[in-house]
Amino acid sequence: MDETNIQKIKHKWGELLRQLNDIFGEKPDLQGLIFLIGVQELGKGPQNFSKDEKQDLMHIATCRLLSFEGYYEFTGLDDDGWPQYEIVKHPPQMSLKDQDLMLKKNVIQYFELQGFNLENQPI
Repeated sequence: MDETNIQKIKHKWGELLRQLNDIFGEKPDLQGLIFLIGVQELGKGPQNFSKDEKQDLMHIATCRLLSFEGYYEFTGLDDDGWPQYEIVKHPPQMSLKDQDLMLKKNVIQYFELQGFNLENQPI
């Protein structure tokens, strides 16, 4: 990924965190956003989740985010209404920094699809 794209991602990431801070009163981290996406994708609203369910929500969100890159494909809901994904191709080996950047890029895309305007916002 070139430096221009990296700077664009960093700018949009900062704007996303600013907007979410305005909504929730605190700035979430990447793991918090992945959990939030998992809850959103489950579609059953806020509730108390067990530790295993929280891990499952994080997995759902990660699959959803990596589906933007073509690594996973949504296959439907299980009998309990939980989203199911199938791996299409394995992601390449990459550094933790590159993994973090890819996840942030896809979180940004997810929130833009949800109606967040992250373009042309002042820093």
